[in-house]
Amino acid sequence: QVQLVESGGGLVQPGGSLRLSCAASGSISRINVMGWYRQAPGKERELAASIISGGTLNYADSVKGRFTISRDNAKMYLQMDSLKVEDTAVYYCYVDATVEYASHDYWGQGTQVTVSS
Repeated sequence: QVQLVESGGGLVQPGGSLRLSCAASGSISRINVMGWYRQAPGKERELAASIISGGTLNYADSVKGRFTISRDNAKMYLQMDSLKVEDTAVYYCYVDATVEYASHDYWGQGTQVTVSS
């Protein structure tokens, strides 16, 4: 069993910053991918940023230059700067982890990020 605990969401004005955190715990043999997805009202869930076990980083075009993903063992962070109203969404922590010799997908409960003046 794997648990993901997110924190750091909230309300911020346009141009402000927030830092999201996600901590993974449980019977994890290996973390293959960690990432942040987001879902705005009325829209599909989309990838914001991810980090692969070898260190490769991926960002959605809409957040490049403003968001920074990082990882420290089983903890992951998303530093969000220069936030825009369109960044408003529920942000979900995602982990692809090997548990008992098989790869599985795990999701956090989501944390609300609201950018508004």
